Amino acid sequence: MTQHHAPDELAAWLRLAETAGVGLETARRLLAAFGLPANIFETSFSALHKVVPERIAYALLAPLSETTQALIERTLEWLQQPGNQLFTLADSGYPQALLDIADPPLMLYVKGRAELLTRPSLAVVGSRNATAQGIANADRFAEILSQRGLTIISGMALGIDAAAHHGALRGAAGAVEAGSTVAVIGTGADIVYPARNRSLAHQIAEAGCIVSEYSLGTPGIAANFPRRNRIISGLARGVLVVEAAAQSGSLITARMAAEQGRDVFAIPGSIHSPLSKGCHQLIKQGAKLVESAQDVLEELGSFGAAPAPRGPSKLAKSVESPAENAADDDKEKLLKALGYDPVSLDLLAARSGVDVATLNAQLLVLELEGLVEVLPGGVYRRLG
Repeated sequence: MTQHHAPDELAAWLRLAETAGVGLETARRLLAAFGLPANIFETSFSALHKVVPERIAYALLAPLSETTQALIERTLEWLQQPGNQLFTLADSGYPQALLDIADPPLMLYVKGRAELLTRPSLAVVGSRNATAQGIANADRFAEILSQRGLTIISGMALGIDAAAHHGALRGAAGAVEAGSTVAVIGTGADIVYPARNRSLAHQIAEAGCIVSEYSLGTPGIAANFPRRNRIISGLARGVLVVEAAAQSGSLITARMAAEQGRDVFAIPGSIHSPLSKGCHQLIKQGAKLVESAQDVLEELGSFGAAPAPRGPSKLAKSVESPAENAADDDKEKLLKALGYDPVSLDLLAARSGVDVATLNAQLLVLELEGLVEVLPGGVYRRLG
């Protein structure tokens, strides 16, 4: 799927993308009228003015700026590095799935295994401020689905995105012909954002793929991240929302997926958790409620031969009662008293009949074992 560009050809594409006033819709209109970008810059003002407003026609005919020339040179150097590629709308290697959406990117900067962009895939998205249980769910679902041959697509943000990428990478390492992971980012492909995901970005570039529609050097501008969500959903067969508040970027991705004809899945949660509100809203609107990775696989249907996971899956283990692993009856009774909704210490004391001092000690042990988490406000919630 390697794509080679002549310097002049690449320069014309970059010049078109960098021309003031030329967005995706205008660029597609120009390409439809005149063919490849090089033809656009050789067209007369009067011909251009029939397709675009006067100010854009003048901008297209203006001399190449020093800034754009520097970007062209920087991009050519970037493409010399192993694993780096650039696909334009005119390239045979451009993902067909994106050609089918309403506003496909003009260009895709790709770092890593570009062939993953044409593999069966599922987007996994959710909150940046995820709970411990949400992160565990994203990780486990992604690991199993990757083992079963699906490529996991996400946005390399903190929280659910990062957990999905980590799980997918681990799943890809555990099966012969597994999927892997694709990170669609909202910066230039030469920038890691957020910086704390630097190690993850290197792992994805090695075993997966990093994709951006933004030119090299583009910083983390807030407006770019919701826009990149259409690529996350567009590349995938479906979108799984793990945790999301009532108003969040994950719901934007889910809406785009529905508009693009993709399946939308959501994991339900506690009625008391703010991060379950978005998922419950989606389910009310027709998203498919899923409780296991198998639910997703059954909905997506066959996508080619895929290997079975090696050994017991972590998802299968996750449905075991934590009490089965508890060392004594006191833990079992406490976990039963906790239930699955957040509960205050006083209410837990009343339910269990255990004094607060003893409860604090027991809860600390359960928290260290990953069986309980403390939520804001000093309330406790059972995990698993």
